[in-house]
Amino acid sequence: MPNNLTIIDNRTGKKYEVPIEHDTIKAMDLRQIKVKDDDFGMMTYDPAFMNTASVKSKITFIDGDKGILRYRGYPIEQLSENCTSFLEVAYLLLHGELPNRTDLDDWRQNIKLHTYVHENIKKLMEAFRYDAHPMGMFISTISALSTFYPEAKDILNPDVQRKQIFRLIGKVPTIAAFAYRHSKGMPYIYPENELTYAGNFLNMMFKIGEAKYKINPILEHALTVLFILHADHEQNCSTNTMRGIGSSHIDPYSACAGAAAALWGPLHGGANEAVLHMLDEIGSADKVPAVVKDVKEGKRKLMGFGHRVYKNYDPRAQVIKKLAYEVFEVTGKNPKLDLALELERIALEDDYFVKRKLYPNVDFYSGLIYQAMGFPMDFFPVLFAIPRTAGWLAQWQEHLSDPDQKIARPRQIFLGYGERNWVPVDKRK
Repeated sequence: MPNNLTIIDNRTGKKYEVPIEHDTIKAMDLRQIKVKDDDFGMMTYDPAFMNTASVKSKITFIDGDKGILRYRGYPIEQLSENCTSFLEVAYLLLHGELPNRTDLDDWRQNIKLHTYVHENIKKLMEAFRYDAHPMGMFISTISALSTFYPEAKDILNPDVQRKQIFRLIGKVPTIAAFAYRHSKGMPYIYPENELTYAGNFLNMMFKIGEAKYKINPILEHALTVLFILHADHEQNCSTNTMRGIGSSHIDPYSACAGAAAALWGPLHGGANEAVLHMLDEIGSADKVPAVVKDVKEGKRKLMGFGHRVYKNYDPRAQVIKKLAYEVFEVTGKNPKLDLALELERIALEDDYFVKRKLYPNVDFYSGLIYQAMGFPMDFFPVLFAIPRTAGWLAQWQEHLSDPDQKIARPRQIFLGYGERNWVPVDKRK
């Protein structure tokens, strides 16, 4: 069977043979389809990349119809259950394989050497208003790192790349914690590198006066799992931004700041906050049937249900739902949990949601856990950005090594005026 696509242009009667590779055709192969020799050639029109692959990747695989998410071939359920450290998963994303004991120890040590930030960075953060949004502080500070490490612009040098990866993964928890402490008017807590990645972050966030902050192992584990679940998610908005900005060969700090800005949007990293606002608005379980009725009539949206990719139960949501019970054993039950469970139960029994494959996604339960652990809602996108930095860097590194890639430059379909002649201002209608 020939592995190509036959296209007949009914405008001209011409027939074209377009090769098929990995169930795709190259958009550039369509350029040969013309009515006249001086035509630009056929293009595809695909707003928001709904059906366009712009990269070939070996990092993250998603099958939305089957509810599958894998990092480098490993199911997310196995990684979240068995990996005791987020840095183990970060290594996997960036290197392609799980580390052996020696590699993991070396990796951790190199990350720990870069958890501290320059004292001038601390002064920079102190210059923000007391009520500055922590994500705004995070993005600005990540961008500012490029001025501290000018050698980072040598992006095609493998040793330089690796050094910046150590720096970014090491410093993002510190910058995030400093942003939180600034918003509370509390002194900054420096990293304690004998702690785990998640434990060190919790210490920098919540230590107050005690000589040694006692980290609850269940909450430390929960945060580790949440970091693993959020580490990468294929070609989403912020990852596409990281690759797009990185395609100009800018330093990784600037590209990472742009990716974090994309993540901040309410349709991306702010979705779990929207779920909590919805649950607050609903108020009690007895109002759920009326809310579901309004959703079916198009009067409102149900936040935390459905996903651009998943047409099945988001595998991350399954893990997080179980994790929520473990966290609430420590923190006390969040009254919103019963409301969320009732909303999920009614929705999943209703043909309207089942036929549309609107299942709970990762945002439906993650906000409940973050809130129970003491994180304010405006901090949720920052919590997302910390682990996603490892995924962004893996995607950035892969992009730079791909010989097919050039600077990102989408085409457009121009629908404006043709050429017009300038008219003096007193003669314009």
